[in-house]
Amino acid sequence: MEEIFDKVVNWWASPYVQAGAIVVGSFIAAKLLDWLLSTTITALTRKTKTRLDDKLVAQMHGPIVKTVVLVGLYFAITQRLGLDKKTTALIVKVLWTLGLVVWTFFSFKVCSVLVSSAADHTSRFKAFDDKTRTLFDNVGKVVIIAMAFYLIIAIWDFDATGWLASAGIAGIAVGFAAKDTLSNLFAGVFIIADASFKVGDFIVLDTGERGQVVHIGLRSTRILTRDDIEITVPNSVLGTTKITNEAGGPHPKHRVRVKVGVAYGSDIDKVKEVLMGVAEAEPLICQDPEPRVRFRNFGDSSLDVELLGWIEMPVQRGRALDALNTAVYKRFAEEGIQIPFPQRDIYLKEAPRENEAGE
Repeated sequence: MEEIFDKVVNWWASPYVQAGAIVVGSFIAAKLLDWLLSTTITALTRKTKTRLDDKLVAQMHGPIVKTVVLVGLYFAITQRLGLDKKTTALIVKVLWTLGLVVWTFFSFKVCSVLVSSAADHTSRFKAFDDKTRTLFDNVGKVVIIAMAFYLIIAIWDFDATGWLASAGIAGIAVGFAAKDTLSNLFAGVFIIADASFKVGDFIVLDTGERGQVVHIGLRSTRILTRDDIEITVPNSVLGTTKITNEAGGPHPKHRVRVKVGVAYGSDIDKVKEVLMGVAEAEPLICQDPEPRVRFRNFGDSSLDVELLGWIEMPVQRGRALDALNTAVYKRFAEEGIQIPFPQRDIYLKEAPRENEAGE
């Protein structure tokens, strides 16, 4: 019996057996921690109103289990195997690198979850929507990769001076070669982040083009005019020009104006009543805000009056103006309200006849 006990003690005294026991213990600890995360913490997150914490906890299972196992391997190798310093240092660097890879991929998933959550709550995060989701997701992943690359250099004690110098020279060369492209790229990022307009809005450029934004890219923005002609505008141009967003403001409604002149001597109150009746009878004109009529000016040959009404979307402007102009003309004809037109009196002065003797 003593021999068996001595063999067991000698077997357990082996550093390899102890290292293996540490690794097995780390696997058991990882599974227990994963079970605790799946039961207790998940139950707590389900009681919250948001689903963001549930998604984050769901992504943590794999990285936590792998990290605990890597920690077990670290202690098994450094505390029990007794390898030489050079070999131990190399293995430790490999373990740190594996841990960094695990948490880098976890950071990728967290970045996607956060961006998707922000895009689902555009009322709070106006810069995030379905069109900008990919952009912010890619930018976040580029930042994560840059941080991971820096940590890899720190773990393996690489001299980054030469790499940084080469990257700086390459960056300058690329900057000069792709100056216009980079200008459009940064302008596109600022347009998306600033959210001065979005896909679906009707905008008017300084040059007079008016249309609906159908795509906002990193290099250019595409606008579809009412003639179904697509205009592609570089983002660098949009970033330095004045843009009128007809769909901006507190609501997407758009106001249309019908300017009309009536003859002097017309009953102005009756004119206002007729115009209000036209606006109230037109289905395209909103009643909230209610339409209104304004007497604007004493013209050269007319009293200038303006009918103002709101439509639901800027795309309805052409149809609304056509309907209002037609209805106003018909109602004025029915009510005997005259729309004057400019008149000019021409006087012809007869030239004196020349003396016949002087011919």
